[in-house]
Amino acid sequence: MEHPENSEEYKGLVVNDGVAQPSIINPYLNRKRFVRKQYSVDEIVDGILKGNVTMLAQAVTLVESMIPAHQEKAQKVIERCLPYSGKSVRIGISGVPGAGKSTSIDEFGIHVLERYGGKLAVLAIDPSSERSKGSILGDKTRMEKLSVHPKAFIRPSPSAGSLGGVARKTRETVILCEAAGFDKIFIETVGVGQSETACHSMVDFFLLIQVAGTGDELQGIKRGIMEIADGIVVNKCDGDNVKRCEMAAQGFRNALHFFPLPESQWMPKVLTYSGFYGYGIKEVWDMIYEYFDFVKENGYFDIRRQMQNKYWMYETIENNLRSRFYNDPIIKQTLKFMEERVQGGEKTSFMAAHDLLDMYYSELKENK
Repeated sequence: MEHPENSEEYKGLVVNDGVAQPSIINPYLNRKRFVRKQYSVDEIVDGILKGNVTMLAQAVTLVESMIPAHQEKAQKVIERCLPYSGKSVRIGISGVPGAGKSTSIDEFGIHVLERYGGKLAVLAIDPSSERSKGSILGDKTRMEKLSVHPKAFIRPSPSAGSLGGVARKTRETVILCEAAGFDKIFIETVGVGQSETACHSMVDFFLLIQVAGTGDELQGIKRGIMEIADGIVVNKCDGDNVKRCEMAAQGFRNALHFFPLPESQWMPKVLTYSGFYGYGIKEVWDMIYEYFDFVKENGYFDIRRQMQNKYWMYETIENNLRSRFYNDPIIKQTLKFMEERVQGGEKTSFMAAHDLLDMYYSELKENK
């Protein structure tokens, strides 16, 4: 296109054509360099057993993948790693959003590594958006000390709508981490409040982090998360907030008297601490290891592990049945039609579900 400055009106002034805009992609880019190598099951398992965190991370990615081929490969890896698992202490950490879970985990992790040694894996569950289905996966940025510690492995995972804010594949990830030699595992939930049963079903100790000023004693005695906690700690007990935290802790102690004694026969304790300043961290971990000594002595530690294995067997059955139903070709074709009929008021949602299930069962009978 000619520049208007080159017209007769502007004699003596000449504007040359500009330089062509180069491509935003480097023409010398070698895309083959960025293709990730695909490792075999033997290579992944061998790397995990040697403590290679790169192989461990790739195995966790396979576990979280929804691609059938990846799931099949992941199950083979887990099956091979299973005999080497079960030798860690698993600790679930939950609390309301903003209670300081990630900051506390950073302090907790450094404390246990320096005091007890070993290796620590942190499985941080990040809430997924209901709209975009995406997650920020930014918890690692708030664990400044652990993220650079050579004996720590931090893996953020999306919750993907799983019960209790715990990722559906976290249980399998625990097995992989244990096989890689991590003898301490923290599972941080999204902190949704009173539905953390999924986390409780995969840990040995469930720690509930509270903050002062979240409600009265009536709030504290609500059924749900309070009655499954093995220990309660009130965070941000520093500065002018010390008195309020002590009052809140006493309120939780009073609330616990309304609950019957748990199966473990352990009466949950309530402590105060400051995750930001590191006050009271030692007392919290003294309580946790006192609990482990108590339940190992009375045999509840092994009983709880056995109950958890049973629970996850049924969970796996339900997940597989749901997956097979929705991936069935005929159901996929009919589902949209049924949705339209339900939305149009031609059929109730219950009848539509009943018809779809009947269709699925009939297909199974025909294929026998």
